[in-house]
Amino acid sequence: MRTATVIGALSLLLLGGCMTTRSDGSPRVQTSSEANRENIQGAVKAPLRDVNVLRTKIPEVLLLAMADPYARPRRLSCRDVTALLLPLEDALGPDLDQPPPEGDSLSEQGREGALGMMAGAASDMIPFRSWVRKLTGAERHDRLVQQAIMAGMVRRGYLKGLGESKGCKPPATPMHKAEPPPVVRQEIRPRYPARPPGS
Repeated sequence: MRTATVIGALSLLLLGGCMTTRSDGSPRVQTSSEANRENIQGAVKAPLRDVNVLRTKIPEVLLLAMADPYARPRRLSCRDVTALLLPLEDALGPDLDQPPPEGDSLSEQGREGALGMMAGAASDMIPFRSWVRKLTGAERHDRLVQQAIMAGMVRRGYLKGLGESKGCKPPATPMHKAEPPPVVRQEIRPRYPARPPGS
């Protein structure tokens, strides 16, 4: 009886669920884990994400990328490629070819770790948390966010490749390092020791 009441209450909460974005107003998508470590409010709201009352809003550009990450643009000028890339940059943040954002200091990592522990403690108050996440759809939505991020990254890489083939300049093409990466050589050892001559 009590389980049915809890499930009924969770169902009612789901009907009133709302989509969330970053607290700084940025259009960049964030996973539940990032939202839990963003600030104290994010950590306190972790249980609401576990019961799917709060859900991460997926930007439309990532939903389009999920539909077909390799869709060929109708027009292929450098300006068109740039226009397609900029919304992806906003939704995903810096690409691998760009310098990392400032603020990844040791104190920032410690702050995120503390907020992660606070979010974990808040979420631990939910009995049978993993089952609740499955039943409410929170786990499924988190997987959808991850798939959208992956599709957006694939789309961005594809568009940058098209831009490079057209001879475009950044951001419509990857920014290459000034120096080539070092060559990694592996020493190949024979499987069996060589026999001395004459044996």
